[in-house]
Amino acid sequence: MTEPMNEMEQGSLDMDRPGDVLRRAREAQGLSLQDVATRTRIPVRQLQLIEDHDYAALPGVPYAIGFARAYARAIDADEIAVAAAVRRELVEADVINAPRYEMFEPADPARVPPRTLAWTTLILALILVGGYTVWRTQMYTPPTDAQVEQAADAPSAAPRSAAPTNRPAPAPTQGPVVLTATDEVWLRIYDGAGERLLEKQMAKGETFTVPANANNPMILTGRPNALAVTVGGRTVAPLGPPERTIADVPISAAALLARPAPGSAASAPASAGRPTAASTPPAVADNNVAQ
Repeated sequence: MTEPMNEMEQGSLDMDRPGDVLRRAREAQGLSLQDVATRTRIPVRQLQLIEDHDYAALPGVPYAIGFARAYARAIDADEIAVAAAVRRELVEADVINAPRYEMFEPADPARVPPRTLAWTTLILALILVGGYTVWRTQMYTPPTDAQVEQAADAPSAAPRSAAPTNRPAPAPTQGPVVLTATDEVWLRIYDGAGERLLEKQMAKGETFTVPANANNPMILTGRPNALAVTVGGRTVAPLGPPERTIADVPISAAALLARPAPGSAASAPASAGRPTAASTPPAVADNNVAQ
């Protein structure tokens, strides 16, 4: 008598539809549809449609399997068996062929980031990429001819005249003039006749040795601060102010050694600016004598 009863009970379980299995498992855990909706991020009304086997009322037939699997996973039910049962019902109802459901089955809504977060991340990424592109363009674009002429005519441009007569001539050197890029920098090196000796974008750490037989070599660059200059291994002063285009700046050994050493500044004598007897106006001195 026991065996027929077990067979009848087993047969009733096999006849359960997937929505009935999900509802019974949810109620056994004391969960409401709202609790499942919180776990899966699926609206309550759509969970109710799954329990009622009203798959045609869902946003799309492919969502039936995806939502059912997410529902089963949230209540620790057999999601594979539930998905297979839903697919079987859809096939039996001749709604659509089963393979298409596998192809277009949606992702688990609980694992999909909110739409607002996705859009915000995309906008921030576009802003960062655009800002970096503008910075690179402004930093490493070679100066135009108009900028070169403006830098050459500016009052702050490096003087092209020889060193002052009161400065002692630098000691002759046999060492080469070496330019070392401390950062990416575009430059052009040419001689007194305008012939280009070098024109390129130097990478950080790259060096260039000015030919010793060059006739009055000069430099044009928009980032003189990105170049370290040595003459015979001796560091000389920067070629110009930071991030300012310079042009026609001599870079021969003699011209570079005539520049002030790095960090040095011409200081006035200690007595400069102090009044002395010799500086007293004659009228004031006569008044003192008269008194």
